[in-house]
Amino acid sequence: MERGGEPGLAAWLDLSAGVAGDMLLAALVDAGADLEVAQSAVDAVIPGTVRLVAHEVQRAGMRALKVDVELLVADQHHRSWSAIREGLVSAALDESTRRRALAVFGALAEAEARVHGLGVEEVHFHEVGAWDSIADVVGVCAALTSLGISSVTASAIAVGSGTVSAAHGRIPVPVPAVLELVDGWEVTAGGDGELATPTGVALTTALATTQGAVPSLRVTGRGVGAGTKDVPGRANVVRVVIGRAVAGPAGGGDAPAESRPRDDLELAELVVLEANVDDFDPRLWPTVIDSLMSGGAADAWLTPIQMKRGRPAHQLSVLAEHARAAELRDLVLALTSTIGVRETAVRRWALPRGWADVEVDGCRVGVKVAHRAGRVVTATPEFRDVQAAASVLGVPLRHVLDRAAAAAIESGLVAGTPVPEGLRAQA
Repeated sequence: MERGGEPGLAAWLDLSAGVAGDMLLAALVDAGADLEVAQSAVDAVIPGTVRLVAHEVQRAGMRALKVDVELLVADQHHRSWSAIREGLVSAALDESTRRRALAVFGALAEAEARVHGLGVEEVHFHEVGAWDSIADVVGVCAALTSLGISSVTASAIAVGSGTVSAAHGRIPVPVPAVLELVDGWEVTAGGDGELATPTGVALTTALATTQGAVPSLRVTGRGVGAGTKDVPGRANVVRVVIGRAVAGPAGGGDAPAESRPRDDLELAELVVLEANVDDFDPRLWPTVIDSLMSGGAADAWLTPIQMKRGRPAHQLSVLAEHARAAELRDLVLALTSTIGVRETAVRRWALPRGWADVEVDGCRVGVKVAHRAGRVVTATPEFRDVQAAASVLGVPLRHVLDRAAAAAIESGLVAGTPVPEGLRAQA
């Protein structure tokens, strides 16, 4: 696969031999992720501390790529979640990489808090707070961005068996943090020793949206990442398969007609966050919705509901990419009076869309153009642009809306006509 992947791709992770952060990073680099991009992202968070070095190795006779994290300075193994979060927030990272890295470390912090009976803000990482673990997390997140991967599916996770030596002494496998992180996920022993590290499992469970066999993909790339040990009879590797989703459910076979993707519909693996709220000033809801949309939600809406004892309330729903779920969950808790948020994985089939511009008395108004099989399906003026134009022109909103719709028709943006060239990406 060429470096700098096509956006909107899916990845499947084969974790049947276990998973660690460096194994995931190596598999993604082997699949075509730019190691220099990963290094730059790591340098933005922990500058001048590590160097990523890739080289080929053999694992049980299988060729694989190994990525070593070479320390350039003396390491310190204890860092608080708040310190790592501050570093990620202030670093010069692209937003996709930052959101993913925050989600991974947030998952680790919550797991460690449950293991030790602490508040999340009190958590101090041990092994996963070391430079090499930070490099693994940030490097993997940057590699996913480099490849243009928007959804991740994972196999069952081999966690291992026996005991392992850690900061607090000899502990059973899977170690407590891993056991917290895999709650609700399919696991298998897979062999002796610690096969899945907390960093590797946090990357998997925070970034993957589904679990199962290889999904139906048109394969465009693949990579094999090596672990440190070479175990006879068992290739100590993580494999990644990259491609674009095609018809058929995960694991192959014929899909039911109603679940098959049709033509050029776009499939996205998303989550819905929900909260029931009955003690909130309703005048504040518009600002909550605006803040969630500005914070990266794909959509957000309210549904009137009736709660216990007949109390009127609202159900807040937020549609989001999995990598943004933790950040948006925090926003819901901060912006509303709810004390809990539900999360459900969903699949969305959507028409491809883009943006064209029309003019209304000298004011630019964007028009969202949804299309299918090369033909326009709908062309809708963007309401915020209409509002801005109405304010500038000093005329009623409905007049600007009518003129924008007429301008769209005049420019050929009509259902059934060919999709015009040069549509802008979705705003």
